[in-house]
Amino acid sequence: MKLQMLVSAVNQEVLTLADKMNIETDAIIINQCQRFAYDEYEHKGWKVQCYSLKEKGVGLSRNTALMRADADICIFADEDIVYETGYAKKIEEEFSKKKDADILLFNVTVAPARKTYWNETEKRVRWYNYGRYPAYSIAAKTEALHSANVSFSLLFGGGARYSNGEDSLFLRDCLKAGLRIYASPIVIGEEIERESTWFHGYNEKFFKDRGVLYRYLYGRMAIPFSLRFLLAHRDEMCREIDWKQAYKWMREGVHKA
Repeated sequence: MKLQMLVSAVNQEVLTLADKMNIETDAIIINQCQRFAYDEYEHKGWKVQCYSLKEKGVGLSRNTALMRADADICIFADEDIVYETGYAKKIEEEFSKKKDADILLFNVTVAPARKTYWNETEKRVRWYNYGRYPAYSIAAKTEALHSANVSFSLLFGGGARYSNGEDSLFLRDCLKAGLRIYASPIVIGEEIERESTWFHGYNEKFFKDRGVLYRYLYGRMAIPFSLRFLLAHRDEMCREIDWKQAYKWMREGVHKA
């Protein structure tokens, strides 16, 4: 079973990034920067292909990597993840055990303020519980993704019009295409804290963008899901802004979409 990391990066030194991330497989790095270039090198016996591009947007960078992926399993990654030694073997073993899985969602340790999920046990991921997972948790059978013709939204995510949500939309489209998704309790890496490229606080833009996202995700159920989201997270997100104001902004985002 051949594995390949698909890394989305911004202004990175690509020739040292594989070592920095402790990559143990082949890799395709898409580096959003101020130049066009292609570099290729070997890291610990693995082939690392690096595309430096001026185009911006995390969804675009992930699509650019996905269309070039040619391994059995592709693993979506961000530049600020450091992977555990042996992670590739863990992923391969999980796919070997779960033969009907097209996609597995793995644990990556993050700071408490950024924690949106944690898999305690293995479970099936369906329409009602797919919205919590970041792209860097995703490992997938490459042929299944290519055959389903799924891709990341260019409207959502860092560098796009709306600030985040490209990962949730991607998983939604995978489910719609009939792909089988499971969550795994296996930990494969840790996120190194850094300044976010898109998050600038729980402000008007954050809540309006979230409303737009919920319209895309849930259609006519966007308003009740918005209320549910705020009530679940208001202790963290509504310390400086009243939750009713945040709800108003989310509704405006829903109606804007």
